[in-house]
Amino acid sequence: MQLITRTQSVVVLNEQDSVAVARKPIAKGTTVAEIGLIAEDDIPSGHKIALRALAPGDAVIKYGQTIGVSIQAIAAGAHVHTHNVAMPPNHANGELPPAVVRTPVLPHEQRRRFMGYRRCDGRVGTRNYIGILSTVNCSATVSRAVAAHFNGSAHLAEHNIDGVVALTHGSGCAINTESEGFQFLERTLWGYARNPNIAGVLLIGLGCETNQISSLMKKYQLVETPNFRVFNIQHAGGTRRSIDKAIEQVNEMVLAIGRLERTEESVEHLILGLQCGGSDGYSGITANPALGHAADLLVRNGGTAILSETPEIYGAEHLLIRRAVSHEVANKLLSRLTWWEHYTRINNAELNNNPSPGNKVGGLTTILEKSLGAAAKGGSTTLNAVYEYAEPISEKGFVFMDSPGYDPVSVTGQIASGATLICFTTGRGSVAGFKPAPCLKLATNSEMYRRMEEDMDIDCGGIIEGRETVAQAGERIFEALIEVASGAPSKSESYNYGDNEFVPWSVGAVT
Repeated sequence: MQLITRTQSVVVLNEQDSVAVARKPIAKGTTVAEIGLIAEDDIPSGHKIALRALAPGDAVIKYGQTIGVSIQAIAAGAHVHTHNVAMPPNHANGELPPAVVRTPVLPHEQRRRFMGYRRCDGRVGTRNYIGILSTVNCSATVSRAVAAHFNGSAHLAEHNIDGVVALTHGSGCAINTESEGFQFLERTLWGYARNPNIAGVLLIGLGCETNQISSLMKKYQLVETPNFRVFNIQHAGGTRRSIDKAIEQVNEMVLAIGRLERTEESVEHLILGLQCGGSDGYSGITANPALGHAADLLVRNGGTAILSETPEIYGAEHLLIRRAVSHEVANKLLSRLTWWEHYTRINNAELNNNPSPGNKVGGLTTILEKSLGAAAKGGSTTLNAVYEYAEPISEKGFVFMDSPGYDPVSVTGQIASGATLICFTTGRGSVAGFKPAPCLKLATNSEMYRRMEEDMDIDCGGIIEGRETVAQAGERIFEALIEVASGAPSKSESYNYGDNEFVPWSVGAVT
C-alpha cells in the first residue's frame, strides 16, 4: 500500500477515495489548503473528512473500496462517521476469480535462520514450556496451584524451561459431545498439547466431566509418555493429594526432558499468528500493512502466517479470494462466511455489530472499513489453505483459520493450530500476552506508542508521519520476529502476561 497524498493535516490513500484520514485533530473552520477544503466539523485524529460532497445513498470510498453508504447529504469538508454513514443494503461475495500460482519461496540455503528448540518430531519451538491442561473448570484450581509451585524456581532455570503454564478454562461439562463447541474444545486441548513451544504436558481432569481424558486420548490416539501425563482428581483423592501428585509428575517430567539448548534453525519452521485488537483509523494504513509486509517476508522464507478473525474480513473477503491457490480454498473461505452470517442471525446479531465502541472512537465506522484494514495483515502472497478453528496447520505459506474477532479466543485457536509466535497490532493499546507463544505488539500511531511504550514492542507511526515506508516498517518487524523467536523477551513476557488468555471458543447450548 502506498499513501498517494500525505500532507501535514491529512492522508489520502487512493485516487478514487471520497474521504481522507486526519493525521491530527482538525478544528471546525480550519482551512485544509492542501486539499482545498474548509473543515465543516471538528475532525478527530484518525477520523475521516469528506473530500467531495456526497448525496444520500452514495458510496463512501476508502482504500479505493466501498466502506459504506451515506445516509444523508454530506458536504465536502464534513466529518464522515457513524452519524452519516451506514452499511450498504447488501453485501455480495461475487464470482470466484481464476486460481493463482502459489507464491515461490527462497531456496533452503538462502532462508533466514533463528535459534529455536527442535523437537524429536522435527518441529521447532520458540519457547520451552511445560503445560498443565485442565479438561474442565473443576480442575482449574489444582492446575494453577501446580504452576504456581514451579514458576520462578531455580529447578526450571537449571533445565532451560521457560515456565509452567496452567491452561485453564470455564467449560468441559454440560455440553453435547456431538456439538461444534465440544469439538473446538477437544481440538484446542490436543493442539496445545502438541504445540512446538510445549516440551511436556500434564492433563488434569476431575473425573466425572463430559470432556473425559480417556475419550480425548482415544480420539487422538494418545498414550502416556515421560513427557505426557494424565490423571483425575477424584481418583487421586482430592485437592491436596492431586497437587502433590502433579508436582511429583512435573518434577519427573523436567528430568525426562533434560536441559534443551537452542539450535540454529530455518525460519521455515516459524508459524506466525496475525492479530489486531483495539484498532483505530490508522490500523489499515500503518501497522497492519507493515505486518503484512513482514508476513510476506516470512512466507518467502518458507514460513507460515495465519490470518484469522473471520468477522473482521467480512467485506474484504474478495481481496483474499482473488489470492486463493484453488477454487476449493476460495469456496472454503466463503463457506465460513456463510456459517457466520447464519450464526449471527440465529443469535439476533449481525456481523456489523463490529466495530467495537473503542474502534469507533478511533475513527472506524463500519465493519467493511475495519475489514479492509484488518485484511492488510495478511500481506500479498497466495492464500494456500483455509482451516476451521484450532485445526492443525499442515500447509506452509499464508493460510486462514476461522475464528471470532474476540482476540483471546482467536489467538487460542491459532496456538492450538500450531502458532509459535504472535504479532498483535493495536491503535488503542493492548496489554495481553499468550503463553506459550511470545507476542509482539505493534502500535499504529506514535502518540499511543509513547503513552504505552512499556507495553508496545514496535512503533509503526512513522509511516503516517513520513519517517519510513510500509516496507521499511515491515522489515523492522521481520527482524524483531527473528530476535524474539530466538529468545529475546517481548514486552508482554517481561510482565509475565499470558496466564489468563487461554479462551477456547465456546459455541452451543450448555445444559
